[in-house]
Amino acid sequence: MPADAMRGLKKKLRGEVPFPRTPAWLAAALLAGAPAAAWAQDTAAPAAEPGLQLRTSPLLREDIPAAVRGTLPMFVTGDQVSGQTDLQTVIDGNAELRRGDTVIRADRLEYYQPDDMAHARGNVHINRAGNVYDGDRLQLRVEAFEGFFTDVRYRFLNEGHGEATRVDFLDSQHSVVTNGTYTTCLRQEGPSWLPDWIMRAATLRIDREEDVGTAENAVLSFKGIPVLAAPSISFPLSDKRKSGLLPPTLGIDSQSGIEYTQPYYWNIAPNRDATLYGAVMSKRGVQGGAEFRYLEPTFQGEVRADLLPGDRLRERDRWDFAAKHSGYLTGVLPGIVGYGLTINRVSDDNYWRDFPRTSPSVTQRLLPNDFSASWGYGDYFFTSLRMQKWQTLQDVTSPIAPPYDRMPQWHAAYSRMGWGGLDVNVEGDYTDFQGDRAFTQQPNARRSYTLAQVSRPFIAPGWFVTPKMQLHATDYQFDGMLANGQRTATRTVPTLSVDSGLVFERDASYFGRSFVQTLEPRAFYVYTPYRDQSMLPNYDSAANDFNFASVYTENAFGGNDRISDNNLLTLGVTTRLFDPDTGAQAASFGIAQRLRFKDQRVTLPSDPPVSERLSDVLLGASLSWAPQWNFDSTVQYNPKTSRSIRSTIGARYSPGNYRVISAAYRLQRDSSEQIDVGWQWPLNDLWGDRGKDRGPGRGLGGDRWYSVGRLNYSMQDKKLVDTVVGIEYDACCWIGRVVFERLQNTVSSSNTRILFQLEFSGFTRVSLGSNPLSSLKQNIPGYQYLREQVTTPSRFSNYD
Repeated sequence: MPADAMRGLKKKLRGEVPFPRTPAWLAAALLAGAPAAAWAQDTAAPAAEPGLQLRTSPLLREDIPAAVRGTLPMFVTGDQVSGQTDLQTVIDGNAELRRGDTVIRADRLEYYQPDDMAHARGNVHINRAGNVYDGDRLQLRVEAFEGFFTDVRYRFLNEGHGEATRVDFLDSQHSVVTNGTYTTCLRQEGPSWLPDWIMRAATLRIDREEDVGTAENAVLSFKGIPVLAAPSISFPLSDKRKSGLLPPTLGIDSQSGIEYTQPYYWNIAPNRDATLYGAVMSKRGVQGGAEFRYLEPTFQGEVRADLLPGDRLRERDRWDFAAKHSGYLTGVLPGIVGYGLTINRVSDDNYWRDFPRTSPSVTQRLLPNDFSASWGYGDYFFTSLRMQKWQTLQDVTSPIAPPYDRMPQWHAAYSRMGWGGLDVNVEGDYTDFQGDRAFTQQPNARRSYTLAQVSRPFIAPGWFVTPKMQLHATDYQFDGMLANGQRTATRTVPTLSVDSGLVFERDASYFGRSFVQTLEPRAFYVYTPYRDQSMLPNYDSAANDFNFASVYTENAFGGNDRISDNNLLTLGVTTRLFDPDTGAQAASFGIAQRLRFKDQRVTLPSDPPVSERLSDVLLGASLSWAPQWNFDSTVQYNPKTSRSIRSTIGARYSPGNYRVISAAYRLQRDSSEQIDVGWQWPLNDLWGDRGKDRGPGRGLGGDRWYSVGRLNYSMQDKKLVDTVVGIEYDACCWIGRVVFERLQNTVSSSNTRILFQLEFSGFTRVSLGSNPLSSLKQNIPGYQYLREQVTTPSRFSNYD
């Protein structure tokens, strides 16, 4: 036994490191030259040592450092141990050799110390860092892990396993398998068992450093039928990224015809990668594209581009380009300078309709392009510069007015909280608005405004009162004349508001459950005098949504082109139920209404003045009575007509993984009324079969059917707007998915697809149509991928 191993063994004998006490261990100790007295002394009860402290051990790390590995002791045990000190050890019967994360067992094991060589015969078993090999005959240099194994069965940490006539270990990270098989199907008892899918290869190269397997002259069979043959194919041994061809996609699209897409993934560096692909569409032609991602210490981003030259359907070249970049600079100014760039451009107005499955940045008809830079000094001052330009994709059947470009916008703000008991905020903004005169009659303008506000919060445990004063001053410089002939305009609007509330608290009990219940009445008063703004163009203002967030604000509009005149009081009350042990909110109920003392005369163009003295009643409820249930509802109710103007009611039930049902009802009176239902649920539950437990990290059960879908139904039009329905089958080592998707593009057009995918777990996916997983994730709230990895496989999970 090497000197360092013998020193480690003697440490164990002295009680510094515990180990099992068996006759075989004693034999190994005597063989190493340890006196028998050491054994007798060590078996005595150890004396108590005060002040013992736990220390980290490299032996419990997933990867044992090279510097530590060379110092690790070796332990041998068996029915009979014989040999010569520092030369040879022979173990017969239940032989075992352990060193670090390597374990060798066999009927007979011979170990030669000078060249660190182990020979094993009969029921040979190796466990190397959780990867297990069983075979007939082994020759191995233990520390270098160089050698060969014959008639081998192997099982890797990623659940992949197979058989081979021979395995050659090149080193601890690389091996070559000859005449091997590979599958992730769990092995069943019986000689006639065959996995549902299996890959056979003349040569299989295993690279543990990159966690990649490469098969040469490989054939992939499913249910005994060959489905793929390749001279060379690579596959992952973990979720680690690797370069190589990704599974191709074959699709049938109602617009582009039959599509074949072949992607290639390039793992450039740990912080950079790229995906290249080529596609053939029977109705359009050949398309190419690429996506590049990068992540650096001070910046990050991604770039995507697609090109379809000579689209036969549109008779023109088609392309899209999207980029995102963000980062920060230091040393330029005191503090940190942040910046960001977003680019979204497509070749034509029909791109969004013809290619709805491109990146999210180009699926909408309004494509933002902007650059921004920001700088903050201390805790009080912040400034930013922004340049924004839109590309608007027009539809002759449904044209939209493009937003105004901001070329540029400069914004600055100064804020002090608790300054002599006052909260002070001052902000200034300069924006050059540039619009498309083909869609608007308003002149372009350079708008400057200053907003100053001072508030004095009075806060106590059971109440608060916050008076606030605001002054909003705006200046316009137009590049054309207004209807009254002016080319400039100014506006100064003061605002006074008082926000106040009480908080009562008590112990309560409902349905046999204890709570802490609050009662929170709130009153908010705002006064803003009338200033005529009817001649001012509207560049960025819109009416605020009527909800619990906006009902207690000073201005009825977002943006800065309209400041509403107000003389109103908002009254509301909210009650909440909290769990007294965890503090989690179990329920919340609220009601609010505005009392207007004077008409609101400032409105958006073409809107009439607001003359109702009592606003609609706002009702809200939220329930999380149990972790698996969630309910939310907001109703805008008109007391005069006794009808709701707008209603949103939603509920979700999720009792466990891969089980979720959500439903929502949305009503906007005289505009739209929709019901939205989404789900993911095991069909086996319907007939009481909960499936077979596959163990930690493998989902909920084997051989299970799942129903997935989302239906969006318009009650006004009496038709389905969006439909996504499908079936998933989890057979433990493979998953099948079939999804039907019909998504509405415009009022009169839609896109229909059938998506099919066969996933060989831990190996590859084969898709017919686009990847259905992206569609399910995007459309079904709460959808979970059936094989989502929750823990990283550990060598200790196969420890023996």
